[in-house]
Amino acid sequence: MSSVCLPAGDVFVPIKIEENNLHMGISKLLEVIRPNWPANDIKFKLFTDGITNKLVACQLNTDHNNENIVLVRIYGNKTDLLIDRNAELRNIKTLNKLGLAPQVYGMFENGLAYQYYPGETLTVESVLNPKIWPLVATQMAKMHKVKLAEEIKEEPMVWDKIEQFLMLLPEPFTDPKKHKRFVNSFGSITRLRIEFERLKSHLIRTESPIVFAHNDLLLGNVIYNQAEGTIAFIDYEYATYNYQGFDIANHFNEFVGLSIEDIDYSRYPSEEFQKQWIHTYLTEYLNTDNPSGQDIDKVYTEVQQLSLASHFLWGIWSLVQYELSNIDFDFGRYAEIRLNQYQGLKDKIFKEFS
Repeated sequence: MSSVCLPAGDVFVPIKIEENNLHMGISKLLEVIRPNWPANDIKFKLFTDGITNKLVACQLNTDHNNENIVLVRIYGNKTDLLIDRNAELRNIKTLNKLGLAPQVYGMFENGLAYQYYPGETLTVESVLNPKIWPLVATQMAKMHKVKLAEEIKEEPMVWDKIEQFLMLLPEPFTDPKKHKRFVNSFGSITRLRIEFERLKSHLIRTESPIVFAHNDLLLGNVIYNQAEGTIAFIDYEYATYNYQGFDIANHFNEFVGLSIEDIDYSRYPSEEFQKQWIHTYLTEYLNTDNPSGQDIDKVYTEVQQLSLASHFLWGIWSLVQYELSNIDFDFGRYAEIRLNQYQGLKDKIFKEFS
């Protein structure tokens, strides 16, 4: 994996783990990063809720201490076209030093091994739990105060990332059936590009601050440890500088469901809930006990506006995955859901910028 630059002292294992033979590849990885683990005593658990990567938990049969679990993430097919792996590794290591991300144990050609956070991923019910959501708001605010190295430009990632995804859209799709569905649902890449320019021309005027953002806080990327009363974020593939309002809006957009069959936009959080959440967020972000109503209203407005950018970004991302991914997931349908939601909201929001 010559394209990834590892800092001195980091462990790199020169193997590629094949999706059709996970256990053999992971066993070779563990021989290096966990040399004291007897091969015959290791148990593996494949997590099935990811739609981009494969994630496997590794633990000794005789060890019931969750702190000794190693997570191995195998990158999805051609996801290096979508994600800057050098930046991902840098971000995880920077945030780990601040207690905001897991420890990386080692890298291999198509993935990485890292620390397991005990707990449960959020659900559409638990994300509304008054014991949990304030922890999420506070954790996000802490992350938003992180500063990377001075040479990293503090520019919003969303516009360049959408442009990158648009460049990756095939013309036509390799599969004729997929291309027909794309044309029926979205018309053409040109039409999507025109819509992107319209979106950007309106929202680029936002005054939302530029912060270091996670940018992908879906429910499965938030871990709640009930015993400790803590929240942890995982999967920093898209973490970089972006609009504050985007990161919050992107999280709220995920309240609606975990899977295509489960998505229900009646679950989108109410204005009252969002403002309570933003109040808690600003308490940490601004280091104040009493954020002003004006500050809360400002962030709330920016969140509504930048929710459009979230829908558009992940709609185009899903179309790229529709062409490239070999994971069993209907990316075409997910693109339709996100871009239809964008279409339904845009006129009202664009009026606010007219």
